[in-house]
Amino acid sequence: GKRMDINATRKIVADILDGSINDVTFSAPDKYFQLSFPTTLPGVDSNVLDPTLAWKDLSAYQATAQKLAALYKVNFLKFETDDFMKNVATFGPGGHALIYRPPTGISLDFFEHPCCKRNMSYHNCRRDIVTRKEGFICDENEAIVVDTGKFTGRCPKDRY
Repeated sequence: GKRMDINATRKIVADILDGSINDVTFSAPDKYFQLSFPTTLPGVDSNVLDPTLAWKDLSAYQATAQKLAALYKVNFLKFETDDFMKNVATFGPGGHALIYRPPTGISLDFFEHPCCKRNMSYHNCRRDIVTRKEGFICDENEAIVVDTGKFTGRCPKDRY
């Protein structure tokens, strides 16, 4: 595959952030991942919004989507003993549809899980990273260095 056009990506993110995405129509949840997506978005080619239209070969998309959905299901089996993650796993492949709701309907319960932190001060973030040995302070400017793994960014071929 190849990356989505950066200008389309920026336009989609801008529409999410300014709330204008709430004014468009969304698709019914797809059969593989239970996700809905905008059917049109002003300034964005609708072919990039619908994953089935972004592939030249529909049967190749369907086979790949089915395989990826199965991999998600297998991966979430690791979290059967964690009540929070077990709840997360009920959405997506083989579960309930994850339907977009405007911001007034979004629950921030996800962020209340002990594993999730948001809006941390630099001091608390640094303390947690160093305490949990997730990274280190590399210089006198107190820059934090973390190893985010082999593949980071928008696709596995991304480089720093």
